[in-house]
Amino acid sequence: MPSHKYFKLYKPYGYLSQFITNEKPRKKKKLLGELHDFPEGTMSVGRLDQDSEGLLLLTTDGKASAEVTGRKVEKEYYVQVDGLITEEAIESLQQGVEISINGKTYRTIPCKTKKLTGTPVFPERAKKIRDERHGPTSWISVTLTEGKFRQVKKMTAAVGFPTLRLVRVRIGKEVLDKMQAGEVKILKKFEF
Repeated sequence: MPSHKYFKLYKPYGYLSQFITNEKPRKKKKLLGELHDFPEGTMSVGRLDQDSEGLLLLTTDGKASAEVTGRKVEKEYYVQVDGLITEEAIESLQQGVEISINGKTYRTIPCKTKKLTGTPVFPERAKKIRDERHGPTSWISVTLTEGKFRQVKKMTAAVGFPTLRLVRVRIGKEVLDKMQAGEVKILKKFEF
């Protein structure tokens, strides 16, 4: 029986978290298969939106994929938000906020949120983020054990600080570290 393969990838801005697309070829979408020669049967473990970046795990092991997407594994995001975030907004995020999922109101479960001191260092993004002339920004860390569609972006918008840039930096014990956008590392297995 062939052994399973495990990868970690710095998903660049502008890529879909998939290998094929069912969309009509109006506009060519950038897919994960363009970044590395992954073996057949490789799947992304969870997703990041096209305009989000950072750590994405990939595997041929469906059981490991189910473990990671389960609610026990923490996912940490560094989020650049519009404006100088307040303590009240951080507390609201920590306690859970109401967002809309498929047209229904959903209250997020409590999570870890803190303001970052200083600006984290990431590779320059393919599409430039607006500059300081448009007002100040803040960086926060948000750690979740759930992952609804565009959840972090909806959460920061709900407290009045829209997301400008979102980078996933950790899944369980797997970290982005100093990887470059598009870089792939082969792992023996995932660390939770």
